[in-house]
Formats: sequence, C-alpha cells, structure tokens
Amino acid sequence: MSTAVQQKQYDIADIDLAERGRFRMQWAAKEMPVLDLLEERYKRERPFEGVRMAAAMHVTSETANLMCILIAGGAEIALCASNPLSTQDDIAAALVSYYEMPVFAIKGETTAQYNAHLNAALDTEPHLTMDDGMDLVAMLHTQRSSLLDGVVGGTEETTTGVIRLRAMAAQGKLAFPVIAVNDAMTKHFFDNRYGTGQSTLDGIIRATNVLMAGKTFVVGGYGWCSKGIAMRAKGMGANVIVTEVDPLRALEAVMDGFQVLPMSQAAKSGQIFCSATGDINVIDRHHMEQMQDGAILSNSGHFDVEINMKALEAMSTKITRVRDFLDEYALEDGRRIYVAGEGRLVNLAAAEGHPSAVMDMSFANQALAAEYLLKHSGEMSGNVYDMPEALDREIAALKLRAMGVEIDTLTAEQEAYLNEWTLGTAE
Repeated sequence: MSTAVQQKQYDIADIDLAERGRFRMQWAAKEMPVLDLLEERYKRERPFEGVRMAAAMHVTSETANLMCILIAGGAEIALCASNPLSTQDDIAAALVSYYEMPVFAIKGETTAQYNAHLNAALDTEPHLTMDDGMDLVAMLHTQRSSLLDGVVGGTEETTTGVIRLRAMAAQGKLAFPVIAVNDAMTKHFFDNRYGTGQSTLDGIIRATNVLMAGKTFVVGGYGWCSKGIAMRAKGMGANVIVTEVDPLRALEAVMDGFQVLPMSQAAKSGQIFCSATGDINVIDRHHMEQMQDGAILSNSGHFDVEINMKALEAMSTKITRVRDFLDEYALEDGRRIYVAGEGRLVNLAAAEGHPSAVMDMSFANQALAAEYLLKHSGEMSGNVYDMPEALDREIAALKLRAMGVEIDTLTAEQEAYLNEWTLGTAE
C-alpha cells in the first residue's frame, strides 16, 4: 500500500463489529453474481494495479463487495461515507479488519466528522474518485485543488450528484472527466426504480410500522426513483398522488393510473409523503401548514433538503423522538407532524438501502466505468460523460447469464436488413 494511503488508518465506530459485518457482506454477495464474474477477470488482469481511489459512498454490505473486487483488481482505496446516516458500522469494521482498508465512516457522524472523513479520503492523493452525491468532488475542487493534477477521472452514482456535476461542467469548473454511472440504463432503470421503490417503503415501514393499505401516499416527483416509490406504494394498497413540475412526467403519471396534483393541494389530503426529486423544499412550510394531524414526512433524495426542516422546526413547540428514526413535531395549533430518518434519505437512514441484486448492476457500472476512465482518460476532458452503451449492455448480458436467462441473437440476414435503407415492403 502506498505511503499516501498509509497516512491515516481509519475512523469507525467499533472494530469489534467486524465479524458480523463480514457475514453480512457474504450474504449480500450471494445476490451479486455480476460482481463475481468481474472479480474473476480482475484477479487475472489487475487493471487497477498501482491506482489510488477515493470513494465517498454509502458504506453498506453491497458497497463493501464493490470495494473488494476493486482491491482484487489491484486498487488502493480509501472509503468514506457519502451521508452522515447511511453507514453500516459493522460493514465499516469488516473492511478495516479483514481487508486492511482505510475507512472513515460512522453512522450518525456530525457535519464536522463528515467533512473530516472526506478530507481523510482525499489525503490519499487519489487518481480516481467514486462519488455518491458529489461532495467529494466538490471538496476536491474547492478545498483540495492542489490534488487536481493527479486525478484521472471520476464516477458519480446518484441523480443529485449528476445534476450538480452538470451544473459545474456548464460553468467550466469541472477539472476532470466524470462518468455519470447513475444514467446508465442498468443503473437508473433497475436500481432507481426497483431498488429505491422497495428500500424506501422498507425504511418508512421500519421507522413507523404503519399500514400502507388505505393510506393516501403523496410522492414528490415522477423520475425513476419516484416511479418506483409510487409503484410499490400502490402495490401495498395505498392511494397514490404524484406531484410534478415536468408536464411530460406528469402526463406519464396520469397514464400510469396515478392522481396528479400540485403539492399545495396534495398536502391537504396526504397521510404519508415522500419526495425524491433532487431539489430543495419540495415539501415547504406552506405545505406543512395545510397538512392533517399525524402526517408522516420522508425523503428519498440524496440530501436532506427536500423537506424544509428549518421551517418545520420553527413551526414546532416541541420535538420528541417517538421511535428509532421517527421524530414528532408538535405544532403551535395542536397538530403533530412526524419525520422519518431526520429528513435524510429514508431507505438508508432507517433501513439497509437497496437490495443486493440491483446494486450488483449499479456497482458493476462503477467498476467498468473506472476501468474505462483509466484506458481513455487522454481522450476525455473536464466534462460529464454518459456510461458507454457497450458497457451497459455487457452488464445486462452478464446479469442475464447469472440468472440463467437466454435471449435470441440476430441472424446475418436480420443484421443486413437493419443496415439497409433501400428495403421496404417485401415483394
């Protein structure tokens, strides 16, 4: 391991949790066959030999398995949390204890600790970054810009991070190429829809233990994440209302059978709310002023900005922790509003995040994107790039193979027909 990586060892909650974390990693790995197939190749080819990586990600059992295959490929990685509440402390301990990996992540860490951990990961002087939300890349460009010359490129895992990166690139501020892993079909189509849909409902139920059937469930937005949330809430018997600002997505929600209303109207009848837009104050003060007593608020966007928590605190006379990851806000007019997971992404704050089977494809994208950057960095500038379609299809093919699913292939005649413009109606 390089001198840079050895500068700091780790900062985690409890090293004695390592064995439990290792068992959970092994359990998750059973549902991650694509990473298994990549690991076989990486052990042979060692594509990351001598490459230092800094990763700011949710420290979960699935992330740990990604870290392991990168290490198998020769990488030297430092891992920190991408959210103060998303770390699984036993997983952090397992990576430190069994893989001697520098990990800087503690569930419930303060903002000061969070920033210190980002800095600790950057202390390793990385060649590649892996980010989930863009906090690592933002710090690299603002506070640690002396390290930029050594960075080959980066990858971004989530919608919020891609939005921030595109804004940064548009202003000419992005110093190296970043591949938007989030926008790969095998990521946003499966991870964002099926993963977020299931894990968000899991987080809300763990935090509240409420029955979904018969409730009025308001979903903020109708992007891929919100589509999954709406679909799963409907499947559990909830009456789903969707709010949107995009007419195309709103129309799609209507055609999918959902009621579409402005949030100001939905606020009056909603009993459970969940926003997943990547924008600020989707649930704002004037919405909360109209909510009925007992309304439950949650967020499945990356940052804790979608619910205006400062406004809610200002409206409240008392805040009480009534269950793990559920706070009651008593308002001056006698109503009570409940917030799950402190307004942070509820699927990781109150539950365990996405199922391993979908993260298998998402993290295969991360690994292949990192490999692609090393091979093609000289051809790429400081911009945001789509995941190469060929790699996206390779991941889908690997997943099908692992599932035992076979598909057709085009015949030579069919290939020729698709590439010939003169052919029309058959004679």
